[in-house]
Amino acid sequence: MTGPRVALLVNLGTPSAPTAAAVRAFLAEFLSDPLVVDWPAWLWQPLLQGVVLRRRPARIAEAYRQIWTAEGSPLAAQTRALARAVQLELGAGWDVRAAFRYGEPGLASELAALRAAGRAVSVLPLFPQRTRASGGSIEALVEAGGPENGPENGPARVVRLAPDDAGYVAALAEPLRAAPRSAHLLASFHSIPRRIDRAEGGRYAADCRATFEALRAMLDWPRERAELCFQSRFGPEPWLGPTTASRLAALPRAGAREVIVTTPGFLTEGLETVEEIGLRGERTFRGAGGLHFTRVPCAAGGPLLARAIAAALRAGPPP
Repeated sequence: MTGPRVALLVNLGTPSAPTAAAVRAFLAEFLSDPLVVDWPAWLWQPLLQGVVLRRRPARIAEAYRQIWTAEGSPLAAQTRALARAVQLELGAGWDVRAAFRYGEPGLASELAALRAAGRAVSVLPLFPQRTRASGGSIEALVEAGGPENGPENGPARVVRLAPDDAGYVAALAEPLRAAPRSAHLLASFHSIPRRIDRAEGGRYAADCRATFEALRAMLDWPRERAELCFQSRFGPEPWLGPTTASRLAALPRAGAREVIVTTPGFLTEGLETVEEIGLRGERTFRGAGGLHFTRVPCAAGGPLLARAIAAALRAGPPP
């Protein structure tokens, strides 16, 4: 093995452009992963190819156009910036890079090239809350290469950021420290189907709860004005709830005219934070009679997350 240890910070991925064609290519890869959609291929692939990839790309591309920046997708830009910040924290003994489970630069090709070159690789999924549809898919890809895959190849290991890691929770708390405790705080996480959470022993719901409770405790936020909710549902089956949209609609009717929404499971900005929460969520809240709406920026926008990730990489995977 030669050179510094490589750290790959792995995010979900993003279309390469805010166009229907780019969105279609991204969704085709993402939604073909059986860990993301576990329906039988004979049932799912005709629906994906014949319905989803025909109807959804144009609408999603329009949503991406509303949030696209001069640096491209917010998710890609912030993931790259986070990798640079972690590099500064770790110093010359490390080579920190951004990679994506779907899209480019892809985790599979990056990992194969690095291991073939004899480089030691630490893979850190940017998903503190565990489920097979996100971090689990990243771990499965790393494990597919075998524990060593021959002495000529560099080892690859997965390093996780715990859902209640003190540095991570501090990064979530920092932009909320001056927020008024009279506001109602919603901690919104990406939802998953209830049957998948049950099959995984409820660990995703438990991890979301652990993050939420650690954040509330660190801020000393009144329990009666803080709650956990879930967003970004897809498909007809029951998913974890309550939904963020339903809570934003109901809170003004219950007398809560000021709401603050934080999205702890999304470490970088993207469609789910900027468009779903910041645009549609605010419209829902104000349309229901709410007066003051605040969306908290994702943790990658501040310095504390890079420190937490650097500390996790130095410590390595749990024994």
